[in-house]
Amino acid sequence: MLLGVIADDMTGATDVALMLNRAGMRTVQVIGAPAEGASLPDADAVVVALKSRTNPVEEAIADSLAACEALLAAGARQILFKYCSTFDSTERGNIGPVADALMERLGARQAIVCPAFPANGRSIFNGYLFVGEVPLHESSMKDHPLTPMRDSSLVRLMGAQAKHPVGLVSYATVKQGVDAVSKRLAELEQDGRRYVVTDALDNDHLMVLGAAIADHVLLTGGSGIAMGLPENFRKAGLLPNRETASHLAAAAGRPGIISGSCSTATRGQIRQALEAGIPALKVDPLALASGTQTAAELADWALAQPQDKPFLVYSSDDPAEVAAVQQKLGRERAGAIVEEAFAELARRLVAGGVSRLLVAGGETSGAVVQGLSIRTLEIGPEIDPGVPWTRVVEGPELVVALKSGNFGAPDFFLKAWSLLR
Repeated sequence: MLLGVIADDMTGATDVALMLNRAGMRTVQVIGAPAEGASLPDADAVVVALKSRTNPVEEAIADSLAACEALLAAGARQILFKYCSTFDSTERGNIGPVADALMERLGARQAIVCPAFPANGRSIFNGYLFVGEVPLHESSMKDHPLTPMRDSSLVRLMGAQAKHPVGLVSYATVKQGVDAVSKRLAELEQDGRRYVVTDALDNDHLMVLGAAIADHVLLTGGSGIAMGLPENFRKAGLLPNRETASHLAAAAGRPGIISGSCSTATRGQIRQALEAGIPALKVDPLALASGTQTAAELADWALAQPQDKPFLVYSSDDPAEVAAVQQKLGRERAGAIVEEAFAELARRLVAGGVSRLLVAGGETSGAVVQGLSIRTLEIGPEIDPGVPWTRVVEGPELVVALKSGNFGAPDFFLKAWSLLR
């Protein structure tokens, strides 16, 4: 193994695995923190998908360290701590505390902080994170039900969570190239800045940053920063050139969609699916809580739909409705009720013949994967930037796409199926 990746949620893991696979690294995704002494698959890169983004910070640290130990034992030369391109976290964490723990374990002198993903409209300028044309705190992320982002300064955000001082490599330096970035990183290290936010406005900047951090044992950021890493291994003679497949063979069976994301992007994808006539059923968390709606009923409805097109079962709603439900049930209970229902729904759907499943939302994807006892995924072709089809290696005969709530074009739910054969 060359590169080990620790991802803080399921969709983020498939996102970064796709980035590496597309750049010619044989990449496998493993679900959950490996048990002590467990062996990992043989691959150029292994991505360990955790469900640690919103877990208690102590649990997130323990799982991340367990993943790190397994990756190191398998020979990983470099560790990437992957989090969302919108830096989803609270003032307490979990990004900073997990990065601190990994930095200490690896003896890293410095680690960059770069959630940029220009292909999906995430850019960093003068240390400020932008979503499209607006700062992070003015985007829809300001109302995220679990991690509302009310600041756009990555220097301040990381500084509030981490133990070590935070510096900045600005756009003016990045555009000068690899040598200028390397020199600035060395200056910041001398100044005690062990975390460094790095500006990036396009893919060329990410390639520059990737080359400049070739000898860093620890990196932190979004999937975009992984773009430049395979070339480092290739230049070192450790990675051959490989082509990637444009389609994925899938077992015969029914297609289905489960959506729990409340992001603006996913709600737009649902609207377009409804307009296209995809059969859809909305989940009511209050009805689930009272028992007047059950996972069994959701599955019965889904399996009764025509088999020649996907169905859609969704709990996605606008922020005001989500807040109203959380006020009645409590934030944690509201989320847990829906996740438990979707996990059971997925089990019933697969038992009923669904073999092609698209899941929207990081928390929802984690619940579905755990519910189906999926342990390993083979990365397939890209549907939209950051979202691939994957094949289950250990678990049911199934292909699955795990979509971050913020990712995908408006027609994502309609076009994804054309990449399956």
